[in-house]
Amino acid sequence: MTAHTTLTRPAKPVHTPINIVRGFLVGLAELVPGVSGGTIALVLGVYERALLSVTALGRAVKVLVRGPSRAEGFRTNMREVEWWLVVPALAGMAAAVLFAAGPVSALVEAHPENARGLFFGLVAVSLVVPIRMLPAGGGGASRIVIGALAVVVSAVVSFVLVGFASNSDIEHPQWWFVLLAAAVAVCALVVPGVSGSFFLLAVGLYHPTLEAVDGRDLGYIGVFALGAVIGLLTVVRGITYLLSTHRFGTLLVMLGLMLGSLRALWPWQGGPGGADGHGTLLAPTDPAGPILWAVFGAVLVGALIIAESVAGRRAR
Repeated sequence: MTAHTTLTRPAKPVHTPINIVRGFLVGLAELVPGVSGGTIALVLGVYERALLSVTALGRAVKVLVRGPSRAEGFRTNMREVEWWLVVPALAGMAAAVLFAAGPVSALVEAHPENARGLFFGLVAVSLVVPIRMLPAGGGGASRIVIGALAVVVSAVVSFVLVGFASNSDIEHPQWWFVLLAAAVAVCALVVPGVSGSFFLLAVGLYHPTLEAVDGRDLGYIGVFALGAVIGLLTVVRGITYLLSTHRFGTLLVMLGLMLGSLRALWPWQGGPGGADGHGTLLAPTDPAGPILWAVFGAVLVGALIIAESVAGRRAR
């Protein structure tokens, strides 16, 4: 990371409960179309630390296979992994996916407007996170103009792509398609503003995947998990590199993606995809409930951001 990056001290065993909760919240976000697990990881203050750990893990595997100095290189890279962050967070994510997939899906389908109102508030306030992470420095008017263009273009792209989601499911998907879809969907863990669930919805695998998890279809789950690991190890290295070398632009693109993704979370939608967040955008009707839930979500994220900021200052 650059000098602009400030990371907290490595996680310790005493941090295990809070890291399990963090992982659970990220996993919970991944179950909801339109909500990005990467966004939640940013808010919870573990985004860059998780990226660094996964990058180190990928390097360890690479040096073990290709060398040189396989044993020493493997041990060196494995020591860079924050195991007391990664393992509890993965356990929390797995718990969320295994035990909350059915209830979350049922809740969103039963109360779509209130649910989207809650998530809209969560993501809207989360926009301040990449802004707070921007490096200080000059660059003058040209930097401001380029930055503004990066936000606008990425927001428009995100907004348009969200509208392409399909309302049809694939009843019996081929294993290779599940593998490929999982590899792409897992990008949501490392790209804030990109929803893995929404991508699965777009390719017709959202409901089949939830049903496989809820029904403990181990064959489907195994193929999906393998694809996710492949995608994670491939994409994380690129994002880590961009944050190290082009931090300003990368964070602004993330900001734009998050901004555009709010289209999927607009509470009032009509048409066949309304319940899943890709219907026609409508004017507010009976707005009290969704607005109250949006305010609750905004306050919740605001409190988390303040708490993480205070904890980060104490850890330094």
